[in-house]
Amino acid sequence: MNDARNDDPQDRVILPSLETPTLTKAELAELLFDRLGLNKRESKDMVEAFFEIVHGSLVSGQDVKLSGFGNFNIRRKAPRPGRNPRTGESIPIKARNVVTFHASHKLKALVQGDTPPAEDFE
Repeated sequence: MNDARNDDPQDRVILPSLETPTLTKAELAELLFDRLGLNKRESKDMVEAFFEIVHGSLVSGQDVKLSGFGNFNIRRKAPRPGRNPRTGESIPIKARNVVTFHASHKLKALVQGDTPPAEDFE
């Protein structure tokens, strides 16, 4: 039986820093710099451009589908009654749009460890 503590670290998907459980835009730009050989300015601009496109698409009401990763969808939430938890006072909550994310089956399988990561995936 294979104990997860004894697995070779090269066989696992690891974020760039174990101290920071989130992947930042700066870290994404650094990965582009390291892996693709882009200069730091190009790497930062590419990351910013990607997120501007995703942001603009969602703001305009379009869904964003990233194959093998997941889908970002805009969902309309109807108005509903709410309650102030401190006072118990009833407060109306206005209708609004919210962004939802649904992970792809491939991403879910990778996160659960059901599928080994691809060769070029760290």
